[in-house]
Amino acid sequence: MAVFSYRVARPDGSTMHGHVEGDNESLVRAKFESQGLLVFNLHSRKTASVKTESSWSWGKLPLEQFLVFNQELMALVKSGLPILRIWDLLIERAGHAGFQRTLRGVRDDIRGGASSSEALAKHPRYFPELYVATVKAGEQSGNLPEVLQRYVAYLKLMVGLRQKVQKAISYPIVLIGIGLAVVGFLLTYVMPTFVSVYGESAKTLPWSTQMLLDVITHAESRLLPAAAVLIGLMLGVHTYYATSAGKLAIDRLVLKLPLVGQIAVKHNTVQLARTLGTILAGGTPLVDALKGARGAVSNKWISQAMIRAVNEIREGATLADALDRPRVLPKLAIEMLSVGEETGSLDSMLRDVAEFYEADLDTRLTQLTTWIEPALLLVMGVLVGGIVIVMYLPVFQMAGTVGG
Repeated sequence: MAVFSYRVARPDGSTMHGHVEGDNESLVRAKFESQGLLVFNLHSRKTASVKTESSWSWGKLPLEQFLVFNQELMALVKSGLPILRIWDLLIERAGHAGFQRTLRGVRDDIRGGASSSEALAKHPRYFPELYVATVKAGEQSGNLPEVLQRYVAYLKLMVGLRQKVQKAISYPIVLIGIGLAVVGFLLTYVMPTFVSVYGESAKTLPWSTQMLLDVITHAESRLLPAAAVLIGLMLGVHTYYATSAGKLAIDRLVLKLPLVGQIAVKHNTVQLARTLGTILAGGTPLVDALKGARGAVSNKWISQAMIRAVNEIREGATLADALDRPRVLPKLAIEMLSVGEETGSLDSMLRDVAEFYEADLDTRLTQLTTWIEPALLLVMGVLVGGIVIVMYLPVFQMAGTVGG
């Protein structure tokens, strides 16, 4: 489908311009004329321009930047500015190239008569289904600022949760990386220097020093093949995870891991409960809310379980029973949801579930980082110290011989 640039006039004399998709120029022109618009200019753009957003945008918009965007949008809507002026200001402030182009497309669609939710729905790369539904609910109720404020509060909580998880994961990775770098430096640069210093006495090196030297010698000859195999394995896993079946299988495996699995279950429980509670608070029916909340769950296996839960709820099952059958959420969370349904306070109970498991997850992550830090430091210290001692053993041996 081609993309056409247009400039048309409304019956009141005002003009508008932008871009529109169509099969051919005559059909696009007929569509404008059927709407009572006078076509001044209409010409086809190159097909490559349609791919601009995906080809030249710098990846997806970070969640933190999306939060800032919504805070600015909420403030501008509250100020009472005209809608097109609001989007002009948002476009000027957007620092992400792909997102800025998307906002221009949204503004052009709104100028052409579409509602904000309709314009946003055309760009699922940056505006998820949950967000579009939120904006639509605000437009229909005439209370868009309050709806945006609720969504901003939700985003802040999700950003905080993600930062906690990233911090808990990144710190051990940094420690391991530094430790491996130090060990690699000792083995590849320092150890050969010591061997050359020992000279002919290298034939009578202690067995531990000789063994370490042999390991380094053999490792150097196999370094490139091992690196190629490792890189190939990583690329293979990444490619497999990019497929739907691969992501489903790996995410299911993660849930079964001893320590990581419990953290992943709690993390996804918070995501589901927080999102579902936010949607229900806006007056969305349970089935539609659960379908929308699936998009916020990062684990594919749990997200797939939500599909079966939606079907069971349609057939008359309660939310607690539908979520209990896949056995992917904690039992306590299921029991709390059951109480919320019985008392008619499901949305508030979902917030309680999210807060409870968020606090529990925070405690677990703090404990994890607390004992992982000294454990890693101890392992790296023993490893580095052992290598240094083994390197200096010949020196100690020669010193003992001289002293004797």
